Amino acid sequence: MFDLHRLRLLRELKHRGTLAAIAAALAYSPSAISQQLAQLEAEVGVPLLEPVGRRVRLTEQAEILVGHAEAVLERAEADIATSLTDLTGTLRVAAFQTAALALVPAALTLLRAAHPRLRLHVTQREPERALPALLARDFDVVVAEEYPGNPNPRPDGVEQEDLCADPLRLALPPGVAGATVDASPRAALRALAEHPWVMEPADTAARHWALTLCRTAGFERDVRYESTDLLLHLRLVEQGHAAALLPDLVWSGREPSAPVRGLPRGQRARRLFTAVRRGSGHHPAVRACRQALRQALAGTSGLKDGANYTPSKGS
Repeated sequence: MFDLHRLRLLRELKHRGTLAAIAAALAYSPSAISQQLAQLEAEVGVPLLEPVGRRVRLTEQAEILVGHAEAVLERAEADIATSLTDLTGTLRVAAFQTAALALVPAALTLLRAAHPRLRLHVTQREPERALPALLARDFDVVVAEEYPGNPNPRPDGVEQEDLCADPLRLALPPGVAGATVDASPRAALRALAEHPWVMEPADTAARHWALTLCRTAGFERDVRYESTDLLLHLRLVEQGHAAALLPDLVWSGREPSAPVRGLPRGQRARRLFTAVRRGSGHHPAVRACRQALRQALAGTSGLKDGANYTPSKGS
């Protein structure tokens, strides 16, 4: 029989990468973790770690062991929760900014009414950081996004479930010449070739998508403002400082506060989804959270009719 605590340490090493990272996460000393892993290696009877420079990595046998341990632990947690008449404990959720603003508060209200003993811990975090943290068990549910033509890595051990397609649109600063309502999507983009833009930072999937979109339209954008805060993007557009590419979820079902235009075919929506660790999708708290997010989404109506919209005066 293998010691469960030591198996969990081995799993932590797989996802966090170093003994120092495990020590920081679990409040153990690196030497204590190393000793526990050495004892597990003796129990198994084969090497579980191999040196790579100044670090270590799991052997093939250790990877097999971690896979079995994760499956058993996730299934056990789900079965125990299913046996209870009411949901208890803590569910840790990560969501990117627009989902955190538009969906999470309504989902929390629904969960509080249906499961008052379930404690929700919510963190705003972009998918690039949240998805690896999901595998490290820092989160139980991640609300993430995927941009057209830029599929996310799909790590082994993660299960995804679609939420919706969130329309993406070109948001125009007031008085831009050439970007008329009847202009084609590419013409509307090209009309902003000399105009300042606001975009997300260079290391994000959203920025990579936006760069490709503009280059396909035939120009290099002049990015003067960078931020992951899409509400800042919107404010810069409203006050005439920049053009932007914004999802409908920014307006949380309200009419856009700036003129918007449709994008070229194949680039018109980002995919929103929830991600959980493999095997945990059956956990009652995870199911309840996903259902609450779907209900919150149903109460958020975007611009589903037509690609172009110009707000009325006073909007």
